Amino acid sequence: MTAPVRSVGMIGLGAMGAPMARNLLKAGFAVSVWARRPESARLLVEAGARVADSPAALARDCDGVITVVTADADVRAVLLGPRGVIEGARPGLLAIDHSTIAPSTARACAAALAERGVDCLDAPVSGGEVGAIAGTLSVMAGGSAQAYARAEPLFAAIGRTRVHVGDSGAGQVAKAANQLALCVTLQAIAEALCLAERHGCAPRALLEAARHGLAASRILEVMGPRMADGDHRAGVESRLHWKDLRIVLEIAREAGVPLPGTALATQSFSALQAAGGAKLDSSALITVLRTGGSRSAGVAGEPAA
Repeated sequence: MTAPVRSVGMIGLGAMGAPMARNLLKAGFAVSVWARRPESARLLVEAGARVADSPAALARDCDGVITVVTADADVRAVLLGPRGVIEGARPGLLAIDHSTIAPSTARACAAALAERGVDCLDAPVSGGEVGAIAGTLSVMAGGSAQAYARAEPLFAAIGRTRVHVGDSGAGQVAKAANQLALCVTLQAIAEALCLAERHGCAPRALLEAARHGLAASRILEVMGPRMADGDHRAGVESRLHWKDLRIVLEIAREAGVPLPGTALATQSFSALQAAGGAKLDSSALITVLRTGGSRSAGVAGEPAA
Protein backbone atom coordinates (compact mmCIF):
# COMPACT_ATOMS: atom_id res chain seq x y z
CA MET A 1 0.00 0.00 0.00
CA THR A 2 1.44 3.37 -1.04
CA ALA A 3 1.89 5.82 1.83
CA PRO A 4 -0.54 8.73 2.19
CA VAL A 5 0.54 12.17 1.04
CA ARG A 6 1.50 14.43 3.94
CA SER A 7 3.97 16.78 2.27
CA VAL A 8 3.24 18.43 -1.05
CA GLY A 9 5.14 20.67 -3.42
CA MET A 10 3.31 23.37 -5.40
CA ILE A 11 4.59 24.60 -8.76
CA GLY A 12 2.88 27.71 -10.12
CA LEU A 13 1.83 30.42 -7.68
CA GLY A 14 -0.45 32.56 -9.80
CA ALA A 15 -4.10 33.46 -9.30
CA MET A 16 -5.05 29.81 -8.85
CA GLY A 17 -1.95 28.14 -7.42
CA ALA A 18 -1.26 30.56 -4.57
CA PRO A 19 -4.70 30.29 -2.91
CA MET A 20 -4.71 26.53 -3.47
CA ALA A 21 -1.37 26.29 -1.66
CA ARG A 22 -2.73 28.43 1.16
CA ASN A 23 -5.73 26.10 1.56
CA LEU A 24 -3.42 23.08 1.68
CA LEU A 25 -1.47 24.77 4.48
CA LYS A 26 -4.72 25.44 6.35
CA ALA A 27 -5.63 21.76 5.98
CA GLY A 28 -2.42 20.75 7.75
CA PHE A 29 -0.23 19.65 4.85
CA ALA A 30 3.46 20.47 4.83
CA VAL A 31 3.75 22.65 1.73
CA SER A 32 6.85 23.52 -0.28
CA VAL A 33 6.68 25.88 -3.26
CA TRP A 34 8.61 26.75 -6.39
CA ALA A 35 7.94 29.61 -8.79
CA ARG A 36 9.84 31.23 -11.63
CA ARG A 37 9.51 34.55 -9.81
CA PRO A 38 10.71 34.11 -6.20
CA GLU A 39 8.67 37.10 -5.02
CA SER A 40 5.52 35.11 -5.80
CA ALA A 41 6.31 32.86 -2.84
CA ARG A 42 6.75 35.57 -0.19
CA LEU A 43 3.25 35.54 1.31
CA LEU A 44 3.12 31.75 1.31
CA VAL A 45 6.45 31.56 3.11
CA GLU A 46 5.05 33.93 5.71
CA ALA A 47 2.09 31.55 6.05
CA GLY A 48 4.40 28.57 6.67
CA ALA A 49 5.47 27.23 3.29
CA ARG A 50 9.05 26.29 2.48
CA VAL A 51 10.78 27.33 -0.74
CA ALA A 52 12.56 24.78 -2.95
CA ASP A 53 15.13 25.74 -5.57
CA SER A 54 13.66 23.62 -8.38
CA PRO A 55 10.80 21.29 -9.31
CA ALA A 56 13.28 18.41 -8.98
CA ALA A 57 13.97 19.40 -5.38
CA LEU A 58 10.24 19.37 -4.63
CA ALA A 59 9.98 15.86 -6.06
CA ARG A 60 12.89 14.66 -3.92
CA ASP A 61 11.55 16.16 -0.69
CA CYS A 62 7.76 15.73 -0.91
CA ASP A 63 5.23 12.90 -1.10
CA GLY A 64 3.32 14.70 -3.83
CA VAL A 65 3.84 17.46 -6.39
CA ILE A 66 1.11 19.72 -7.78
CA THR A 67 1.45 21.83 -10.94
CA VAL A 68 -0.81 24.76 -11.83
CA VAL A 69 0.70 26.48 -14.87
CA THR A 70 -0.64 27.98 -18.07
CA ALA A 71 0.11 25.93 -21.17
CA ASP A 72 1.26 22.55 -22.47
CA ALA A 73 4.85 23.73 -22.91
CA ASP A 74 4.92 24.96 -19.30
CA VAL A 75 3.67 21.60 -17.98
CA ARG A 76 6.25 19.70 -20.02
CA ALA A 77 9.02 22.00 -18.83
CA VAL A 78 8.31 21.72 -15.09
CA LEU A 79 7.57 17.98 -15.20
CA LEU A 80 9.98 16.64 -17.81
CA GLY A 81 12.52 19.39 -18.51
CA PRO A 82 15.94 20.14 -16.99
CA ARG A 83 15.65 20.29 -13.17
CA GLY A 84 12.06 19.19 -13.65
CA VAL A 85 10.03 16.85 -11.45
CA ILE A 86 11.24 13.78 -13.36
CA GLU A 87 14.84 14.44 -12.29
CA GLY A 88 13.91 14.22 -8.61
CA ALA A 89 11.15 11.64 -8.94
CA ARG A 90 11.20 8.43 -6.95
CA PRO A 91 8.81 5.47 -6.89
CA GLY A 92 5.64 6.29 -4.98
CA LEU A 93 5.62 10.02 -5.73
CA LEU A 94 2.15 11.40 -6.60
CA ALA A 95 2.07 14.04 -9.36
CA ILE A 96 -1.10 16.05 -9.89
CA ASP A 97 -1.49 18.56 -12.71
CA HIS A 98 -4.30 21.10 -12.20
CA SER A 99 -3.44 22.98 -15.42
CA THR A 100 -5.76 23.01 -18.45
CA ILE A 101 -3.88 21.41 -21.34
CA ALA A 102 -4.40 18.95 -24.20
CA PRO A 103 -5.30 15.38 -23.16
CA SER A 104 -2.45 14.08 -25.34
CA THR A 105 0.06 16.14 -23.36
CA ALA A 106 -1.35 14.88 -20.07
CA ARG A 107 -1.05 11.27 -21.23
CA ALA A 108 2.51 11.77 -22.52
CA CYS A 109 3.67 13.32 -19.24
CA ALA A 110 1.98 10.58 -17.22
CA ALA A 111 3.63 7.87 -19.34
CA ALA A 112 7.10 9.41 -18.92
CA LEU A 113 6.69 9.76 -15.14
CA ALA A 114 5.22 6.28 -14.79
CA GLU A 115 8.58 4.91 -15.93
CA ARG A 116 9.98 6.38 -12.68
CA GLY A 117 7.22 4.80 -10.61
CA VAL A 118 5.23 8.02 -10.25
CA ASP A 119 1.42 7.99 -9.85
CA CYS A 120 -0.07 10.73 -12.07
CA LEU A 121 -3.40 12.51 -12.27
CA ASP A 122 -4.51 15.15 -14.73
CA ALA A 123 -6.98 17.07 -12.57
CA PRO A 124 -8.02 20.42 -14.06
CA VAL A 125 -10.33 22.58 -11.99
CA SER A 126 -13.28 24.87 -12.57
CA GLY A 127 -14.42 27.73 -10.37
CA GLY A 128 -11.88 30.44 -11.09
CA GLU A 129 -9.88 32.51 -8.66
CA VAL A 130 -12.91 33.00 -6.39
CA GLY A 131 -13.30 29.22 -6.04
CA ALA A 132 -9.57 28.76 -5.49
CA ILE A 133 -9.61 31.28 -2.64
CA ALA A 134 -12.76 29.81 -1.06
CA GLY A 135 -11.65 26.18 -1.51
CA THR A 136 -14.79 25.42 -3.50
CA LEU A 137 -13.31 24.37 -6.84
CA SER A 138 -14.69 21.56 -8.95
CA VAL A 139 -11.97 18.98 -9.61
CA MET A 140 -12.21 16.55 -12.55
CA ALA A 141 -9.47 13.93 -12.34
CA GLY A 142 -8.10 11.40 -14.81
CA GLY A 143 -5.78 8.58 -13.79
CA SER A 144 -5.78 5.36 -11.81
CA ALA A 145 -8.18 4.68 -8.96
CA GLN A 146 -5.18 4.24 -6.65
CA ALA A 147 -3.78 7.67 -7.54
CA TYR A 148 -7.20 9.26 -7.10
CA ALA A 149 -7.64 7.72 -3.66
CA ARG A 150 -4.26 9.09 -2.57
CA ALA A 151 -5.14 12.53 -3.92
CA GLU A 152 -8.61 12.77 -2.38
CA PRO A 153 -7.44 14.42 0.90
CA LEU A 154 -5.60 17.04 -1.15
CA PHE A 155 -8.62 17.62 -3.36
CA ALA A 156 -10.83 17.98 -0.29
CA ALA A 157 -8.68 20.92 0.82
CA ILE A 158 -9.17 22.84 -2.42
CA GLY A 159 -12.49 21.72 -3.83
CA ARG A 160 -16.12 21.21 -2.97
CA THR A 161 -16.77 18.82 -5.87
CA ARG A 162 -14.28 16.08 -6.73
CA VAL A 163 -14.97 13.54 -9.48
CA HIS A 164 -12.81 10.71 -10.84
CA VAL A 165 -13.81 10.86 -14.51
CA GLY A 166 -11.64 8.10 -15.97
CA ASP A 167 -8.14 7.08 -16.99
CA SER A 168 -5.19 9.32 -17.81
CA GLY A 169 -6.27 12.23 -20.02
CA ALA A 170 -9.94 11.98 -19.07
CA GLY A 171 -9.66 14.92 -16.68
CA GLN A 172 -8.54 17.14 -19.53
CA VAL A 173 -11.33 15.86 -21.79
CA ALA A 174 -13.86 16.68 -19.06
CA LYS A 175 -12.39 20.17 -18.63
CA ALA A 176 -12.52 20.75 -22.38
CA ALA A 177 -16.20 19.80 -22.41
CA ASN A 178 -16.80 22.12 -19.45
CA GLN A 179 -15.08 25.00 -21.23
CA LEU A 180 -17.06 24.31 -24.39
CA ALA A 181 -20.32 24.72 -22.47
CA LEU A 182 -19.06 27.81 -20.66
CA CYS A 183 -17.73 29.67 -23.69
CA VAL A 184 -20.63 28.86 -26.01
CA THR A 185 -22.97 30.09 -23.27
CA LEU A 186 -20.93 33.31 -23.04
CA GLN A 187 -21.41 33.76 -26.77
CA ALA A 188 -25.16 33.26 -26.39
CA ILE A 189 -25.44 35.73 -23.49
CA ALA A 190 -23.47 38.35 -25.42
CA GLU A 191 -25.70 37.89 -28.48
CA ALA A 192 -28.86 38.12 -26.38
CA LEU A 193 -27.75 41.35 -24.74
CA CYS A 194 -26.70 42.89 -28.06
CA LEU A 195 -30.07 42.03 -29.60
CA ALA A 196 -31.95 43.49 -26.62
CA GLU A 197 -29.90 46.68 -26.67
CA ARG A 198 -30.50 47.29 -30.37
CA HIS A 199 -34.25 47.07 -29.76
CA GLY A 200 -34.19 49.45 -26.81
CA CYS A 201 -34.46 46.91 -24.01
CA ALA A 202 -32.33 47.75 -20.97
CA PRO A 203 -29.68 45.01 -20.50
CA ARG A 204 -30.17 44.89 -16.74
CA ALA A 205 -33.92 44.45 -17.21
CA LEU A 206 -33.35 41.53 -19.56
CA LEU A 207 -30.99 39.90 -17.05
CA GLU A 208 -33.54 40.28 -14.25
CA ALA A 209 -36.19 38.59 -16.38
CA ALA A 210 -33.89 35.84 -17.65
CA ARG A 211 -32.48 34.83 -14.28
CA HIS A 212 -35.91 33.66 -13.15
CA GLY A 213 -36.57 31.53 -16.23
CA LEU A 214 -35.09 28.51 -17.99
CA ALA A 215 -32.17 30.60 -19.29
CA ALA A 216 -30.94 31.09 -15.72
CA SER A 217 -27.42 29.82 -15.06
CA ARG A 218 -24.37 30.55 -12.98
CA ILE A 219 -22.66 31.96 -16.07
CA LEU A 220 -25.57 34.34 -16.70
CA GLU A 221 -25.54 35.40 -13.06
CA VAL A 222 -21.82 36.18 -12.98
CA MET A 223 -21.00 37.31 -16.51
CA GLY A 224 -24.27 38.94 -17.57
CA PRO A 225 -23.90 41.99 -15.28
CA ARG A 226 -20.29 42.45 -16.37
CA MET A 227 -21.41 42.51 -20.00
CA ALA A 228 -24.34 44.81 -19.26
CA ASP A 229 -22.25 47.27 -17.24
CA GLY A 230 -19.13 47.17 -19.41
CA ASP A 231 -16.95 46.08 -16.48
CA HIS A 232 -14.36 43.81 -18.06
CA ARG A 233 -11.59 43.94 -15.49
CA ALA A 234 -9.98 40.54 -15.56
CA GLY A 235 -11.62 37.73 -13.63
CA VAL A 236 -10.46 35.03 -16.01
CA GLU A 237 -8.45 36.62 -18.80
CA SER A 238 -10.03 35.98 -22.20
CA ARG A 239 -6.75 34.65 -23.59
CA LEU A 240 -7.10 31.62 -21.32
CA HIS A 241 -10.60 30.75 -22.53
CA TRP A 242 -9.34 31.29 -26.09
CA LYS A 243 -6.58 28.77 -25.41
CA ASP A 244 -9.12 26.32 -23.97
CA LEU A 245 -11.37 26.61 -27.02
CA ARG A 246 -8.48 25.73 -29.32
CA ILE A 247 -7.92 22.59 -27.25
CA VAL A 248 -11.62 21.76 -27.62
CA LEU A 249 -11.49 22.13 -31.40
CA GLU A 250 -8.32 20.04 -31.65
CA ILE A 251 -9.71 17.08 -29.71
CA ALA A 252 -12.97 17.41 -31.64
CA ARG A 253 -11.02 17.21 -34.89
CA GLU A 254 -9.19 14.12 -33.65
CA ALA A 255 -12.51 12.43 -32.81
CA GLY A 256 -14.39 13.65 -35.89
CA VAL A 257 -17.00 15.48 -33.79
CA PRO A 258 -18.58 18.59 -35.38
CA LEU A 259 -18.83 21.54 -32.99
CA PRO A 260 -20.34 24.48 -34.90
CA GLY A 261 -21.23 26.45 -31.77
CA THR A 262 -17.68 26.13 -30.46
CA ALA A 263 -16.27 27.23 -33.81
CA LEU A 264 -18.39 30.39 -33.68
CA ALA A 265 -17.40 31.18 -30.08
CA THR A 266 -13.73 30.63 -30.97
CA GLN A 267 -14.07 33.11 -33.84
CA SER A 268 -15.45 35.72 -31.43
CA PHE A 269 -12.68 35.07 -28.89
CA SER A 270 -10.10 35.32 -31.69
CA ALA A 271 -11.55 38.71 -32.69
CA LEU A 272 -11.30 39.85 -29.06
CA GLN A 273 -7.61 38.91 -28.96
CA ALA A 274 -6.97 40.79 -32.21
CA ALA A 275 -8.77 43.84 -30.80
CA GLY A 276 -6.43 43.99 -27.81
CA GLY A 277 -8.63 42.26 -25.25
CA ALA A 278 -6.43 39.30 -24.36
CA LYS A 279 -6.01 40.32 -20.71
CA LEU A 280 -9.59 41.47 -20.20
CA ASP A 281 -12.24 39.32 -18.58
CA SER A 282 -14.07 37.05 -21.01
CA SER A 283 -17.21 39.15 -20.53
CA ALA A 284 -15.48 41.53 -22.98
CA LEU A 285 -16.63 39.11 -25.68
CA ILE A 286 -19.69 41.35 -26.05
CA THR A 287 -17.49 44.19 -27.30
CA VAL A 288 -16.58 42.40 -30.52
CA LEU A 289 -20.25 41.75 -31.24
CA ARG A 290 -21.12 45.40 -30.64
CA THR A 291 -18.31 46.57 -32.92
CA GLY A 292 -18.25 43.75 -35.42
CA GLY A 293 -14.73 42.85 -34.23
CA SER A 294 -13.30 46.10 -35.56
CA ARG A 295 -9.97 47.03 -33.99
CA SER A 296 -10.70 50.69 -34.76
CA ALA A 297 -13.61 50.62 -32.33
CA GLY A 298 -11.36 49.79 -29.36
CA VAL A 299 -12.18 47.28 -26.63
CA ALA A 300 -14.08 47.69 -23.38
CA GLY A 301 -14.03 51.47 -23.41
CA GLU A 302 -10.29 51.72 -24.01
CA PRO A 303 -9.00 54.10 -26.71
CA ALA A 304 -8.70 52.58 -30.15
CA ALA A 305 -5.22 51.38 -31.09
